[in-house]
Amino acid sequence: MNILVLMRMVPDVVEELEVAADGKSLDTEFLRMIVNESDDHALEEALILKERHGGKVTVVALEAPEVDDALFNALAKGADRALKIVGAEGRPSTALAAKIFSETMRGVAGLMPADLILTGTQAIDDLDGLIAPLVSHHLDLPFIGIVTTVAVDSAANVVTAAREFPNSVRGEFEAPLPAVLGIQAAEKPPRYVPVAKVRAMMKSAKLETAPVPEIAADGESFAEVLQMAKPVSAGHAEMIGGTAEEAAEKVCEILAAAGRL
Repeated sequence: MNILVLMRMVPDVVEELEVAADGKSLDTEFLRMIVNESDDHALEEALILKERHGGKVTVVALEAPEVDDALFNALAKGADRALKIVGAEGRPSTALAAKIFSETMRGVAGLMPADLILTGTQAIDDLDGLIAPLVSHHLDLPFIGIVTTVAVDSAANVVTAAREFPNSVRGEFEAPLPAVLGIQAAEKPPRYVPVAKVRAMMKSAKLETAPVPEIAADGESFAEVLQMAKPVSAGHAEMIGGTAEEAAEKVCEILAAAGRL
């Protein structure tokens, strides 16, 4: 089984984020990047499937600060191949990143055909979870998203994926292989790998690189960031106490004074 995992680096929101001088991007001078959490779960699910069915896991990531460490960490966990796409200008939008991933998978030897392409459902800069469905669109493959469990029937050449819906509803979907899956959570927490093992991998393994492919001008437009700014504090919350009736009366007074009633 040939499994590809698409990995993204995202800003560590534990750190204070600052807007760059251009007013359109984040200041990267002190920005710390980490692996997107759901992409880490996608890698874990891929390694679980490899342990069950055999095969190979390849991790593909866009060039970004700290991405080398993330790729060596993936190799130390059990991935067989790590590829870094280099040469992108700035930080590509979600739509552009999906096209870059798709064209790279088509153009780099040994990546395709793949039985499964896994990536995270969301990222902090992709809350709509568009990477996986856009990749499936570009590659003309079936897609299942918000996945929490994956089962592969190699004989029947199908994948069954469980996904979650609101109100604790769970559904199972079947798709023919190859397919693209957006992983929300792996069956097990992402495995821990000792730092010593990662350092040993850095000495023994080598990351592959591929240039950013030329994206054909097919009329598809990409969103452009016009302005970025930090939220401005407009006031403070007012805590309303008292009984339920007193609180309700106070809320009505506030809404009436604001012309909302």
